[in-house]
Amino acid sequence: MGIGNWLLNGIEKAGNKLPDPVFIFVWLIAILMGVSVFAAYAGWAAVNPITAEPIIAENLLSSDNLRRLLVEMPRTLTGFAPLGYVLVVMLGAGVAERTGLFSAAMRAGVRRAPTALLTPIVIFIAILSSHAVDAGYVVLVPLAGVLYAAAGRHPIVGISAAFAGVSAAFSSNIVPGQLDVLLLGITETAAHLIDPSWQMNPAGNWFFIVAMTFLFVPLGWWVTDKIIEPRLGKWTPSADAPIKLEDGELGPRERKGLIWAGLVLLLVIAAWAAMLLAPGAPLYDPDGADPAARMAPFFNSLVAAFFTLFIATGAAYGVVAGTVKTHRDIVRMTSQAMADMAPYVVLAFVAAHFVAMFNWSNLGAIMAIGGAEAISQSGLNTFGLLVALVLVSGLINLFVGSAAAKWAMLAPVLVPMLMLLGISPEMTTAAYRMGDSVTNIVTPLMVYFPLVLAFCQRWDKDFGLGSLMALMVPYSLAFMIFGTLMTGAWAALALPLGPGVGVHYDIPSPVEASEVVNPVGPAAPESEVR
Repeated sequence: MGIGNWLLNGIEKAGNKLPDPVFIFVWLIAILMGVSVFAAYAGWAAVNPITAEPIIAENLLSSDNLRRLLVEMPRTLTGFAPLGYVLVVMLGAGVAERTGLFSAAMRAGVRRAPTALLTPIVIFIAILSSHAVDAGYVVLVPLAGVLYAAAGRHPIVGISAAFAGVSAAFSSNIVPGQLDVLLLGITETAAHLIDPSWQMNPAGNWFFIVAMTFLFVPLGWWVTDKIIEPRLGKWTPSADAPIKLEDGELGPRERKGLIWAGLVLLLVIAAWAAMLLAPGAPLYDPDGADPAARMAPFFNSLVAAFFTLFIATGAAYGVVAGTVKTHRDIVRMTSQAMADMAPYVVLAFVAAHFVAMFNWSNLGAIMAIGGAEAISQSGLNTFGLLVALVLVSGLINLFVGSAAAKWAMLAPVLVPMLMLLGISPEMTTAAYRMGDSVTNIVTPLMVYFPLVLAFCQRWDKDFGLGSLMALMVPYSLAFMIFGTLMTGAWAALALPLGPGVGVHYDIPSPVEASEVVNPVGPAAPESEVR
């Protein structure tokens, strides 16, 4: 641990010497502009594996791109998806926090709860939250800090554990969801380059992501309790802590307020259930191609659900407990919540422009395709190829955040290449997902990284960028090492990835292949093309 602590201290000190994250992004934009000029004049390019069209590096200082930057500046900010999610949820959460609901609920909930089990519970719930799209970042991560504070443990430990579960274990879960359909849908397009009859199975990675879940929960628990919490030390609440956690039993008005908040909670859940299950339900798409697609409106509505839940339960608690006297108190509390988010709005402005300009430059696509080609030319065996895919995916993820965007560029090269080597498209997708998840938490370019930093700074105003990176590096390394070993072992043991889906792929014989691609001939059985 001595060397480990020395390295983490070095990361923290170096990171905290960096300027404010706002100016980091300003400098990154300046560097990106310079690199784009060089790349454009040097002729950096790649070929889109799907369309066979060239992808050419764009000069961000060209007249067209400068005009685009200046004209679309308001739209670039308002189109930054995390900003909308955060502001909507925090409007409601601000009411629930300032009425005292969070404090009372946490005090009531943890008095008899075994605090030693907080970490695995938080990580497990964080992993499940991936089906709620971005709600895990904007809801669960800050609430984990509150939960740990209520238990007398350091709130930043809770934030770290939740962030690791939501983000570093993003692809894991116990049931398939939107991400499975999205990524395997891209895989299907790529697989058709070799086998036009191959069809996507939404549960094609089900067993693999369940195994990821049961690997990452105990692993994250160990890292949290053995490395992160000892590093942060005992927590002493400050006078300006965002939530005051009084000792002792709840008062009668507080207990009554919790009862009414619970009733309102049930009403909100019932309303969302009705909008999902009732005839003609607005949150269910009967025309969806598969169960996940049919449930997509429900999943996408969860940010609004959390907003409604927080503001309704907070108001109910506040009225009964006496912290809300008039409707003006609700308006005041939402305004205060937005005031607390002002630093993040400033940061979102520069982060949004960096992400947008990086996409305009085409440098991300060129890097992704180049990394895929490097794997294809490595000459590695099956085990080595999958391990390399995990590592390269994790490396690229440091620079290009979107899982779907990266896979759309990587899949047309990797999937057909590994199919020709006898590796199934589902196994290739699983290896990509492993690498794409584990490095999310150690790159400031990840769109929610600044938000998590802001959550930490609410508890410790001196907590810096380097401090957060030093806390997340142990999670990322542990998940990367054991996740890579799990991926390689899965392939070596030829374990099933999902119902009817294996690691290996049998290339159709020339006769079978001609029958597959010939629209007149009979289609090959599914067992012959997987």
